[in-house]
Amino acid sequence: MCGIVGLVSSGPVNQQVYDALALLQHRGQDSTGIATAEGRVLHMTKAKGQVREAYRTRDMRSLLGTMGLGHVRYATRGTASSEEEAQPFYVNAPYGIILVHNGNLTNTRELTRELNEVDRRHLNTNSDTELLVNVLAHELQQQVLGNELFPEQVFAAITRVHERVEGSYAAIALIAGQGLLAFRDPLGIRPLVLGRRTTGLTGDEWVVASESLVLEAGDYEIVRDLAPGEAVFITPDGQMESRQCAANARLVPCSFEYVYLARPDSIMNGISVYEARLRLGDRLANTIAQYAPTGNIDVVMPIPDSSRPAAMQVAQKLGIEYREGFYKNRYVGRTFIMPGQAERKKSVKQKLNAMSSEFRGKNILIVDDSIVRGTTSKEIVEMARAAGANEVTFTSAAPPVRYPHVYGINMPTSRELVAHGRKIPEIARELGADHLIYQEVADMQSAIVEGTDLTELEMSCFTGDYVTGSVSPEYLEWVEANQNS
Repeated sequence: MCGIVGLVSSGPVNQQVYDALALLQHRGQDSTGIATAEGRVLHMTKAKGQVREAYRTRDMRSLLGTMGLGHVRYATRGTASSEEEAQPFYVNAPYGIILVHNGNLTNTRELTRELNEVDRRHLNTNSDTELLVNVLAHELQQQVLGNELFPEQVFAAITRVHERVEGSYAAIALIAGQGLLAFRDPLGIRPLVLGRRTTGLTGDEWVVASESLVLEAGDYEIVRDLAPGEAVFITPDGQMESRQCAANARLVPCSFEYVYLARPDSIMNGISVYEARLRLGDRLANTIAQYAPTGNIDVVMPIPDSSRPAAMQVAQKLGIEYREGFYKNRYVGRTFIMPGQAERKKSVKQKLNAMSSEFRGKNILIVDDSIVRGTTSKEIVEMARAAGANEVTFTSAAPPVRYPHVYGINMPTSRELVAHGRKIPEIARELGADHLIYQEVADMQSAIVEGTDLTELEMSCFTGDYVTGSVSPEYLEWVEANQNS
């Protein structure tokens, strides 16, 4: 999971990209990068850490131009500590291309061989984003006949990219002197939203971003989500063209975006994240009523912040008092997206504090958005008991995460998942909870897609069903052997 943004503006774009990345910080905190285009000259700066720490005044002054893109990284491929793997990635031909990418490619071994042995392109890192920008550059080079680049050539290149690349990818690229390109994989697994702002005599300004909140904060009109397989090309003067570039495209967005990753004030694929989380709470309440001794529960508490909408609905539907018993330190990042298990475990108590007055002598029902590795959940149960809770019922607004996620969420190995190979009572004992209740898979799906034409969600970490063609047991074994989280 990463956050990406691209802008074509009538004025300097550097501050706009910075502001957008600050809004997308929840999608990644390992590293960040910004690139701008000043005519045919490309400028780029990237660094480890969060947006507010990474850029100095001299960096911002060097980012000249009216087109730009940016990235916040949460490492799901390669090494989180490697500055060389921070995005954007650059290749010098054709024209000069800088690219950012959100997602995970699942045929990286095949692409690496093709790029080395057939395309004769050099790769310097283990990042799948470097693979993607080199595939794009090669296919674009095959289309270019003269000095001019036409949208038809760009779209033909993206058609070839879709034919060669498998996995999830929402990507934005600057092509020096030519324009900004954005494209989305044929299943639309990762989100990408298009917005427009009219500025009088200067014409249209454009933005593409991972989440709609970026558009709303910048006073852009939300035009639409990019369709699965679609590419959009915007010239420096604001002329936009789009094309469907994939055969058999269909929308299968990632369910985990709505469960945890996205900010609640975003709308993606026509679905309000906040409203989806309210519906998750409604359905979870029905399951709790069926399996838990609700008559003994004194209060419902969320784990702030992403589980708050679901917890409110659980409390309302069950007729139980809603209380905030955990205080969140706003200056600690999201523990789920911290690199390394030791770092996550150390950060749980820095992130949350249990207020004894809300726990002492009470039977507590805790609602969290999901349970992945169990690190945070186990610590939370221990904190609730230490604060004086009499009994702890732990609930998850998502189903058990039993399988690796290979499409851009950092859960590459089954052995780290607390639900893998365990029945629910065994997981409850592992977490130290008196009772443990999960959302049903069908309830999660119906809660997210309600009121839309969507019929499918990417739910592989819950079901083990992978929607792209290259995810075999052998591939999962290879990922487990070669990728740490």
